[in-house]
Amino acid sequence: MDHPLTPPPPRPGQRHAPLPGGLDARSAAVLREIVEQYVETGEPVGSRTLSRRLPMNVSPATIRNVMADLTEAGLLFAPHTSAGRLPTDLGLRLFVDGLLQFGELSDDDRDAIAASLAASGRSLEDTLAEASTMLSGLSAAAGLVLAPKSDGALKHIEFVPLGTGRALVILVNADGHVENRVLDIPPGVPASALQQAGNYLNARLAGRPLAELRRVVAEELAANQTQLDALTSQVVAAGLATWTSEGRGGSLIVRGQARLLADVTQIERLAAIQTLFERLETQETMLRLLDLAEGSEGVRIFIGSESGLFGASGVSMVVAPARNEANRIVGAIGVIGPTRINYGRIIPVVDYTARVIGRLLG
Repeated sequence: MDHPLTPPPPRPGQRHAPLPGGLDARSAAVLREIVEQYVETGEPVGSRTLSRRLPMNVSPATIRNVMADLTEAGLLFAPHTSAGRLPTDLGLRLFVDGLLQFGELSDDDRDAIAASLAASGRSLEDTLAEASTMLSGLSAAAGLVLAPKSDGALKHIEFVPLGTGRALVILVNADGHVENRVLDIPPGVPASALQQAGNYLNARLAGRPLAELRRVVAEELAANQTQLDALTSQVVAAGLATWTSEGRGGSLIVRGQARLLADVTQIERLAAIQTLFERLETQETMLRLLDLAEGSEGVRIFIGSESGLFGASGVSMVVAPARNEANRIVGAIGVIGPTRINYGRIIPVVDYTARVIGRLLG
């Protein structure tokens, strides 16, 4: 669900308090308190603890009845033989959608985030890595920063021989960003053919993005409208094919993975986290993350298996799109952590960081 960072709802008991899922004020107060205690300690919460903490005078017996009703509704569960309760994924979802209280970042927080991402004297990749590390530190979870593949206008293409059967392809975007790829070329291709291939492509760039350049060149080659010999034509085709629509550019930077292991003691949970690590390394995950960000206007929160990325691995993900000044999505920012992450703190941090990164990538 998108979170546009509106003011937090009033606490239960106040007039016109929005209560999700048909809950009455007492049930909402119990659920909220259990989730907040779970986020803080990770421990089951019992009725006596709740009776001391709730903002209303309710006996432990009454609270036990409310907890039983919330358990029957699938919002709470009792781990093992504990008398206390923990929230289920459904309970966490109800909390996040209707009971969560969060505030705006302070000016000091904003200044600290902006200062840590100042790009002066650093490469873009180093800046994105710093953003991921910063998110991890602020959230006590793993930080994610996704910069998608570049599809902007091109400025220059060059082929540099590396030895028999290999060449380096250098591509420069109009914004000055440089990408390099090693290319396999037919045996016997002379350096002059590589230079001719570069000259041919540069003459047709005209500020075109790569996809359009590939189309123009493919049409010319298919119609045999070029003066290129066979070897040079192969170099041109292979050089353009090096950057496929799925693989050119793009980077997913993850920092703080070890934080996901902090509370893991069970073997099955360890295996689930290992699967999470493996999926974070795949190109498919990068594309799916970008799809999730593109489907939102603001911050989105995925609990458990809701994102479709990691299965029922006991983790939550908070992700936001990074948009440039033209409101085009140029990346995604997020945090992955255990379901007891501090949602109220993380949501505004992710939201503001996404805005800063959007300006940098824009």
